[in-house]
Amino acid sequence: MSSEVETLQALLRIPTVSTRDADAWDHEAFAAFHAELSERFPLLHTKLELTRAGRYGLLFRWPGASADRPVVLMAHMDVVPVEGGQWTHPPFAGIVEDGVIWGRGTLDDKASLVAICLAVEDLLAAGHVPAQDVWLSFGSDEEVAGQAAPAAVEELRRRGVEPWFVLDEGGAVAYDAFPGVTEPIAVVGVTEKGITSLELRVEGRGGHASTPSKLGPTARLARAITRLDRSAMPASMPEATLALFRRAAPLAAQPMRSVLTAASRVPALLTRLLLAAGPEPAAMVRSTFAVTTLSGSPSLNVVAASATAGVNIRVMIGDTVSDVVEHVRRAVNDDKVQIRIIDAGEPSPSSPVDEAFDLLSAATARHFPEAVTAPYVMMAATDARHFTAISRRVYRFTPFEMTKAQREAIHSHDEHLHVSAFLKGVAWYGTLLRSLP
Repeated sequence: MSSEVETLQALLRIPTVSTRDADAWDHEAFAAFHAELSERFPLLHTKLELTRAGRYGLLFRWPGASADRPVVLMAHMDVVPVEGGQWTHPPFAGIVEDGVIWGRGTLDDKASLVAICLAVEDLLAAGHVPAQDVWLSFGSDEEVAGQAAPAAVEELRRRGVEPWFVLDEGGAVAYDAFPGVTEPIAVVGVTEKGITSLELRVEGRGGHASTPSKLGPTARLARAITRLDRSAMPASMPEATLALFRRAAPLAAQPMRSVLTAASRVPALLTRLLLAAGPEPAAMVRSTFAVTTLSGSPSLNVVAASATAGVNIRVMIGDTVSDVVEHVRRAVNDDKVQIRIIDAGEPSPSSPVDEAFDLLSAATARHFPEAVTAPYVMMAATDARHFTAISRRVYRFTPFEMTKAQREAIHSHDEHLHVSAFLKGVAWYGTLLRSLP
């Protein structure tokens, strides 16, 4: 087993699980993760300046030949809890079998963190000085939208650092990305949807279940949920999505190539096709609403005096938090349903497809010559969104080859990464760092 893979295995075995209740964390696990990082990457810890960001976040500065156009590489050490699913191997065992690394964090996001550190450690050992200052920002609470990334942003702001570009997790060298396309597409997120959470609440008298009143709290809440589920926001076609399809269309086999080519020339037609293609494609062109939590009576024989539902909203580029909240009000159409904003996050501004994007594309072309690099709108939320406050070029890309099955394993069971893909990712980061202009 190579030392690179053994390093990843060691860090996968540390259960750095983050939850909304920070007091319930295994704090010893995060301390152990820091200690393992220090042991595995001695040059990184002795030659680079380290600042703590939040409770467990790490911010390293690697001085370059110039500080004119600093670069930030990001990853996060925390992982989501393991809940349900039949794992082929225990999620925190870090087992390697038949050239595959299994475990929570292989894709999201420890392998990226380790790959960055391996690339930096190798370059430090070779005496390399980057052309520009390089900052490494490793978050510790990304999965719960925590404070490590905002703290890193504030530290950079305090120092007057305005990154030329920022690179965080995101798209991948994705196989099975489009029907009829066998070649991989390296999708680089140039923006991401906003994430907003609402609570719907209905209050009532409650009482004995033997004498229920008509349209009590749970029934009224259920009606509100049904109304919202039937009411979709208007769709639109972001420029990044249009560019993605324009680059993917020539790769498709007939007749899909003709369909995608024609649709990519007419944004309204492509929008209609995506809406008709199912929930995942439809999410590329509109804000989405998902009712994720429900609560009512604590007992089967008691009518609820209060019923609540949590709504997770992914805000489309072009929409605002105000737009989606107003849509919920109109869809529910019931003054007795209280709507409370729990978290509000606007969509991120779009980053340009310019020389910084081309730098990522060039590194990808070198290590994944069969892949076409394309911009896209990222559906999930990342720590990268905080960095848009100090940089206009914020990209989201994980340089690992991933199949559709692997992408579906993120936040689910059987998360895994091929050893060959991991090592190519390490090499990709090395090429990027050597290529800084």
